[in-house]
Amino acid sequence: MDRRDAVNRRQALRMLAGGGAGATALKAMAGGTAGFVSMMGAMPSPLEAAQAATRRGLPRLKITDIKVIMTQVGNTNMTNAKVFTSEAGLYGVGCGGHAERQSIVAQTIEQFLKPAVIGRYADEIEDIWQMAWLAPYWRASVDANNAMSAIDGALWDIMGKRAGMPVHNLLGGKVRPALPMFANINGRDLAQLEENARARMAEGYKHLRVGAVGGDGSDPPGGRGGGAGAGAGAGGRGGGAANGITGGQGNLPGGGGVGSPGFGDRGPIYRSRGPGYQYSNNLIKSIEHLRKTVGFDVDLLAEVDFRLTPSEALVLGKALEPFRMFWVEEFFAPEDVAWHQILRQQCSTPAAWGEVAVSQLEWVPLVANRWIDFMRMHISACGGLNMARKTAAMCGFFNVRTAWHGPGNVSPVGHAVNTHIDFATPNFGCGEGAPFSTQLQEMFPGVPERKNGMTFSNDQPGLGIDIDEKVAAKFPPRSPGTDRGVRCYDGTACRP
Repeated sequence: MDRRDAVNRRQALRMLAGGGAGATALKAMAGGTAGFVSMMGAMPSPLEAAQAATRRGLPRLKITDIKVIMTQVGNTNMTNAKVFTSEAGLYGVGCGGHAERQSIVAQTIEQFLKPAVIGRYADEIEDIWQMAWLAPYWRASVDANNAMSAIDGALWDIMGKRAGMPVHNLLGGKVRPALPMFANINGRDLAQLEENARARMAEGYKHLRVGAVGGDGSDPPGGRGGGAGAGAGAGGRGGGAANGITGGQGNLPGGGGVGSPGFGDRGPIYRSRGPGYQYSNNLIKSIEHLRKTVGFDVDLLAEVDFRLTPSEALVLGKALEPFRMFWVEEFFAPEDVAWHQILRQQCSTPAAWGEVAVSQLEWVPLVANRWIDFMRMHISACGGLNMARKTAAMCGFFNVRTAWHGPGNVSPVGHAVNTHIDFATPNFGCGEGAPFSTQLQEMFPGVPERKNGMTFSNDQPGLGIDIDEKVAAKFPPRSPGTDRGVRCYDGTACRP
């Protein structure tokens, strides 16, 4: 076929794509019936026809409105948003997170982002994200990050719904059929800890995050204002399970606030915490007991959450090395991240980090220098799905696995975002999140399904989840957010 034939063929394809008028023009151009029949011998292949149809496309959608939906289930505040489009009935949902300052996130969306994006095309996800990232001038504000996450997630949801495919397909498609999750275990004593570990293993869990039996000396556990139940896990956080099995999910019925001591007459109500060695000793004893009893055929995790000084954390990392941990998370606070280099030089205990990160300036050096093994960032706090997909790709180059933060103060929409990235991420490690309560399943139809210690996708278009506003209206926020406060055994303020 010479160049003129190729040009004529492209013209013919464009005219066929134009419908009846294009066919008429094509017939005239071909010189009558004989010419048209002759042209039939050079009809496009199925692939070419599909590409031509795709190029015709659908009309671009504009963002017409944004609605912020604030709820409080138990002691957990959740901020979500619906982004509406110029196509009637088509909207997306997103998670704004930040239970501690819910009202500020909602205000940021309503007063700053909403006016900036209404009228924009809904498919301009990257450009809208960049605009929102730079708009406050000060980079990586956790309030602004959570607000932009709500918009960003909703735009990905819209794109998936309009394409008729789940978001994980837009990210490259599934690389695994289901996602392994970890279960939190604790106990009044070592015997109950072992019993709970065996129970979770019998349910199919292959990853157990171990709470230190005896805790960290917090009195009372969970905080005087938090209402934490006996399910307080490794971090002393509210659980809702009477037997201490599923600690860490404060949005379960009757669950305590996730690290939320509440407000007193003069600010936050603080709980006290014992010295660092008390927690370290209790955790080492708990891990050692499980390795002696249930063995090494299950992965064990632990959560330090900055409660130790850097030197104490180094001692703990080396002490846990013989027990072949899957990970120990948050050895060091954000201001101490450089200590990861020293940890890596001294022991091989896998380190997970990122729960309170808000900027790539914090995690890029840790990943690029291979000082951590798992990225644990809270997706909405870092700016949403758009930032997380880039972070996951970067981590893959350095063999760092993802394990997004997913406790009870992440809304089900946020959990859905986590899972879609996880399904499409080759370097995914393990997921976090307890089964959803009946209340949350009613409020968020389409929540990710949990079975046999694994999470499955419903494979519905978009994020596959929605927000029932009638149910949400039954759970209005009772406060502008929550607060956290911890004082060390000597009365000084220390990290939550």
